Amino acid sequence: MGLTAAGVAGVLTPAWLRDARRLTALFGARSPDADLVVFNARVYTMDAAAPRAEAFATKAGRFVAIGGAADIKGLIGRGTQTFDAKQMTIVPGFTDCHNHAGGATLLYEVLVGNPFEVEFVTIASIVDKLRAKARLTPAGTWVEGFFFDDTKLKDERPLNVHDLDQASTAHPLVVHHRGGHTSFYNSKALELARITGDTPNPPGGTFDRDASGALTGRVTDRARGAFNGVGQRPTFTAGERAKRERDGLAYISKQFVRYGLTSVHHEGGDLSALQDVRARGELLHRVSYEPNARVMDAMIAGGIKTGFGDEWIKLGATSEHTVDGSFSERTMALSVPYPGVEPPYKGNVTETQEDLDAWVERVHRAGIQVNCHANGDVAIDMFLTAVERAQRLFPRADSRPKITHCTLINDDLVRRIKAVGAVPAMFTTYAYYNPDKFVYYGEELMKRCMAYRTLLDAGVPAAAGSDFAPGPFAPLMGIQGMVTRTGWDGKTWGGNQRITVDEALRVNTINGAYASREETLKGSITEGKLADFVVLADDPHTVRSDRIKDIPIVRTVVGGATVHSA
Repeated sequence: MGLTAAGVAGVLTPAWLRDARRLTALFGARSPDADLVVFNARVYTMDAAAPRAEAFATKAGRFVAIGGAADIKGLIGRGTQTFDAKQMTIVPGFTDCHNHAGGATLLYEVLVGNPFEVEFVTIASIVDKLRAKARLTPAGTWVEGFFFDDTKLKDERPLNVHDLDQASTAHPLVVHHRGGHTSFYNSKALELARITGDTPNPPGGTFDRDASGALTGRVTDRARGAFNGVGQRPTFTAGERAKRERDGLAYISKQFVRYGLTSVHHEGGDLSALQDVRARGELLHRVSYEPNARVMDAMIAGGIKTGFGDEWIKLGATSEHTVDGSFSERTMALSVPYPGVEPPYKGNVTETQEDLDAWVERVHRAGIQVNCHANGDVAIDMFLTAVERAQRLFPRADSRPKITHCTLINDDLVRRIKAVGAVPAMFTTYAYYNPDKFVYYGEELMKRCMAYRTLLDAGVPAAAGSDFAPGPFAPLMGIQGMVTRTGWDGKTWGGNQRITVDEALRVNTINGAYASREETLKGSITEGKLADFVVLADDPHTVRSDRIKDIPIVRTVVGGATVHSA
C-alpha cells in the first residue's frame, strides 16, 4: 500500500494516545495529562477546518485537543478536572471590539437609567435622584446624572431645562445621554457658561431651542465644550482617584464575564489602574487597550507599535478619533437631511478633512492601528479618504484600519472599505435595544445601517462593538438583534441586513480577534489557541430567535480557568 512503518503506526495509534504524545512533546517531563477535559457538549468551534466537536482538552491555558469524547477522555489523568456539559452548547469566548469600560461611573455616580437592559423610567425619578445628590453637594458644585436614554422615558416627552431646575437651581446640573454626544443642562449651568438664546451654534455642535427660540437645555457634540471650566467640580486626592479607577475596573470585569465576554477592547481609561487590577488577580477578561492621545503620543515617542504587551493586556488600535456625531442621539453626519426635521439638518461633522488627514498619517506612519469613530456616510467617506491618502504616502501591508460604528454605508463605501482592508466594529445590541430611535431615520436609511449582511457578503470581516455605555454590552442580545433585526418593541427595521446565527457568532468571536490582529491567538476553539470559551444553557441555533438574548450563561472560562459560573 506504500505506507511507511511510521505511517502505519500513525493510522493504528488511537487519537488520544497521539494527543498524549503531543502533549509530552510540548510540556516535556511534566505530566502529559490535560488540565481540563470537557465532554458531552455541542461545541461550535468557529474554526472552518473543524466547525463542530463534542469534547476538548486544555492544558496551560490553551486548547490542546479537540474532537470526539472517546478520544479526548484518554487525556484524563489523576490531576485532570472534568466537565460533563450534558449537551449544553459551547462557543469561543465573546469579544467586544468597542467598549468604554469605565466601571467607576457604575459604582460611584448617579445612574438615571439602566446600563444593562431595556428599562423605562420617569422624568420624576430622574429629578428625585438628582435632588437627593444635590442635597449632599455644596452649592455651585456640579451634579451629574449618567445613562440617560431619551427614548426610554415613560413620560413620552423630552427632558428639558425646566425639569432639571426642579432638582436644583443652586447647582450647575447636567444629565448625560448614554450615547455620549448630547447632554441636558439646567438654568444654572447655562448661566455659568453664559449661554443664552442669542448664542450661536459652534462648528460641530448645537445649543438646541424650542419653537419660540428658547433654550431647551439639550446641547450636542462640540457645543458641550462651553461648560468646561465653569462651576466647581468634585475633587479627589490622587489616592482616591486611583482607588475609584481600580475598583471600577474590577467591578466591570465581573460584569463582562457574567455576560460571556472574555476579551474587550478598552476605549482609553487608566492603564496604570488596569495593571494594578491585574496584579491583584481581579482582571477576569483580556484587554486590547486602545490608548488615548497622551498614551499614544508616548508610544510614538518611544517607538512602541500596536501589539506590544501580552495575552492579558495588549496595546491595540488607537482610541476612537471622532469624526462625527451619534447614531442613537441623531447627530451623526449624513449626506441627506434627517427625515422630517425642519430646518433641514444633516448632523454634525466634528473634524476637518485636513486635520483628519494629518492625524491618520501620523498614526499610520508610527505603526499604530488607526481607529476612527465614523457613524454617518459622510464621516466614513472622510475616514476612508484619510486612510487612502496615508497608504499612498506610506504603504503598509495589512494595516487593518478600524472603523468604529461604521453605521450608514453605501455600495461605494463598501468597495473602499474592502480595498483598504478596514475592519468595521459595528453596533451590536442596538437592533434590539434602540428600535425606538430608528423611526428618526426611516426604513430606507435603516436598510443601510448596521449593515452586517452587506459587509459580510462583500468579504469584509465586520466585528462586534457594543459601544457601552451608549449600548448594553450583552453579546447574546447583540446576536439576537443581528439575526432578527427586531427590537424590544416587536418592530423590525432593515430586515435585509439579517445574518445567520453562525455568522453572528463569528462576528462576536473570530472576527473580533481579527480586529485586534489576534486571530492566531484566540477567537476559535482551535488547538494551540487560548482556552477562552463560554458554556450556554441552550443552543442559539435551535431556540426561538427572539429568545437568544435570554439564554443563560452557565460558565465563562478564560485561559482554562472558570471566571464566572451561574
